[in-house]
Amino acid sequence: MTEPDASDDDDLTPEQSLALIAGETRGVKRLFGAQVPVYYFVWGGAWLIGYTLLWAAWPGGPSPVAVPLVVAAPAFAALILGAAVTSAVVGVRTNRGIKGVSDFVGTVYGISWAVLGTATAALGYALIRAGATDEVVAIYFTSAYALLVGAMYLAGTMLWRSPDQLVIALVMIVAAAVTGFFGAPGNMLAMALIAGPALLIGGVVSLLRLRRM
Repeated sequence: MTEPDASDDDDLTPEQSLALIAGETRGVKRLFGAQVPVYYFVWGGAWLIGYTLLWAAWPGGPSPVAVPLVVAAPAFAALILGAAVTSAVVGVRTNRGIKGVSDFVGTVYGISWAVLGTATAALGYALIRAGATDEVVAIYFTSAYALLVGAMYLAGTMLWRSPDQLVIALVMIVAAAVTGFFGAPGNMLAMALIAGPALLIGGVVSLLRLRRM
């Protein structure tokens, strides 16, 4: 890749220089903003489908359609793992070729999804080994992952100054705090119906915002 001739910049008028800077700024914002809808959609889908499956698989639960736990549990794990890995990959790939602070911030943000998701699962497994009941484990995993997503969207709010991410973050945090009081498996259905649609709607809003950039 050839270096630009410094004399080219000297030939620009002040107005042209400002327009060039503004265009490059919009391009960078659009590049980083393009990853936000992906986070919304993958986590929204995982929440809506995954927790609905777990609710339907709860032994003796109120679901009109019983789903075998041997099907629901692996499906839920795959959805959460897939969402975490997708978030990490998108974060890293988006920042490929970009150097400086933006590269570092975007890469760390993407990897944080997978790292925190793994740590949350490990702590849950420790609770199971310590003898936690099925209801306690169900409440922990449901609320812990919601808090994780809420915290990540709060970080996204600060990074991209995105009001819609702030709204979704607050929804996730409130859902994490409230759904546990429904007990298991009611907390799972509540989380699926609160967090899932909220994230998917956030994805649509972020796409519309991206088109206006």
